[in-house]
Amino acid sequence: MPDTELAPPRPAEEGRPRLEVAEIFRAHGESYRRTHALSEPQRKAMSAIEKCRTAELGGHLDVCTGCGSQRPSYNSCRNRHCPKCQALRQAKWISERQARILPTHHFHVVFTVPAELHPLARAAPARFYDLLFESASETLLELGADPKRLGGQLAITAVLHTWTRDLRLHPHLHCVVSGGALERDGRRWRSARRGYLLPVKVLGALFRGKMMAKLDAAWQRGAFESSVIDERSFHFIKSAAYRKPWVVYAKTPFAGPAQVFAYLGRYTHRVAISNQRLLSVDERGVHFVTRGSKTATLEPEQFIGRFMQHVLPDGYVKIRHYGLLAASNVRGRLERARKLLEPVPANVAVWRRLAVALICVGSRDTIAAAITWRERVMVLTGKDPMSCARCGALLERLPMPSSAPEVLDSS
Repeated sequence: MPDTELAPPRPAEEGRPRLEVAEIFRAHGESYRRTHALSEPQRKAMSAIEKCRTAELGGHLDVCTGCGSQRPSYNSCRNRHCPKCQALRQAKWISERQARILPTHHFHVVFTVPAELHPLARAAPARFYDLLFESASETLLELGADPKRLGGQLAITAVLHTWTRDLRLHPHLHCVVSGGALERDGRRWRSARRGYLLPVKVLGALFRGKMMAKLDAAWQRGAFESSVIDERSFHFIKSAAYRKPWVVYAKTPFAGPAQVFAYLGRYTHRVAISNQRLLSVDERGVHFVTRGSKTATLEPEQFIGRFMQHVLPDGYVKIRHYGLLAASNVRGRLERARKLLEPVPANVAVWRRLAVALICVGSRDTIAAAITWRERVMVLTGKDPMSCARCGALLERLPMPSSAPEVLDSS
């Protein structure tokens, strides 16, 4: 259904969304599963979202040590597609990445593919998205290394998104790129101009050439052949994609390095639609905000179908690092670039290298332990999750009773 104008929605009571994706899944998910074929990752994601923060996953009871009020607190599903489980993961990721950020300006570059290629993404999503990552990163690294341009190695973090605001399929990459590059011999850092990284038309043409060559090679290996895509349809898709302009654009650069990963964090753990964008469900369907004051309405079955197409295969890595941020460069070339950009006192450099080393060898929990979930929630919301909403006293966590209602209050 087309977008319609709507006044801004009323704020949800007590800061909670008025409607959740989980409620739609619980009401209509069973009938959807009976009439649609779902992959195993899709089934697991739907089930996890339905059960998230319900008694089915267990939990504990928070009892106020002051007024005695009680409230159940149920466990989260931790599925990466769940709208309720991303905030703390996002905060943890940002804190870990701060050890690697270079003290220079950065650019936000977005790579998109034309809609003609979407059938290939549906036929073999993991392979298609891999080629998208490969093509975009190779394009940036190749142009960055060109002696006529920056003549060095960039630092790149790329994040995959697959949706539009109305949940249609739209694979694209958000890339945060350093505003400069380290020369091959590591002796000099070459900065890009503040408002200009690389020519977007050249980026688009090179990206198109690389992506189409990779898709053609993958087709020859049988990666995309399916019941709906044969050789004739593939060549039609390829021909149509060549004729379309490929969009690559660079947004306004960040004002400083401190903003980079805080900004990128808004993209890394975003899901297809947040609960805050849902307005209501009625006989016409699910109503939700698309952009600004515009809304869309989809029948529940259509809403679930669009959501499910954005569930990634199990274990698929949607955040990747290239160039100076690649694992092979973190302990060497990345630190060399940092020294050229901002010499630091020896004691600071030692602690920074230690943090990077701990992350590299997989000891992220060592660093994360310094910041508890409670502290992260306080940073994110400004509220202490372990204080009573009624009197402000400290909450005590007790085992969940065998039978606990949704709301408990002993006062």
